[in-house]
Amino acid sequence: MTQNYGELLPKTMRVSTASFERRRGRAWEAAKRIGLPAMLASDSFHAFAERLAGKPLARRHGMQVLCYGLGDYAGPHNDHHPEEPEARAGYVDLHLTLVGAAVAQQWLVYATAGHFSRIENAARMGRVTAYRLPLWHYTTPLVARRGREAEARRWVLLGTFLYKDGDLRQR
Repeated sequence: MTQNYGELLPKTMRVSTASFERRRGRAWEAAKRIGLPAMLASDSFHAFAERLAGKPLARRHGMQVLCYGLGDYAGPHNDHHPEEPEARAGYVDLHLTLVGAAVAQQWLVYATAGHFSRIENAARMGRVTAYRLPLWHYTTPLVARRGREAEARRWVLLGTFLYKDGDLRQR
């Protein structure tokens, strides 16, 4: 790829997102009240991401919260940003998953060796997932337990980390 979002298969998704790039609005205020931005910006969260990445990560990073409800999904995509020098050769996403008992299933499918050949249960409470991007992946639509459709939610607390000092080589 030579352009951001230049895949022949366009990225599609249905999920609620609150980005912490904007410091105004109800989502930011609600997150602040429960200490979420402080946790995602903490030294320990950064150190955890570095430990998983296996190399130094930039201190400043992106933060957001995703909320998957009934039928929500993310279609096949790779999150590659070749037009952004800092992210061109890759970066790391760290996901912390919180899921309620009303969720029956949601699967993460990802590619290895050019094929969608791996699948993991994304709907497990307390799941920690770290990705070295770009990586082709998608999530299947969230399925609720019978009779609990209205309360089915999977929350993802997300940190996006660039490599420190321009160390963009993947190991």
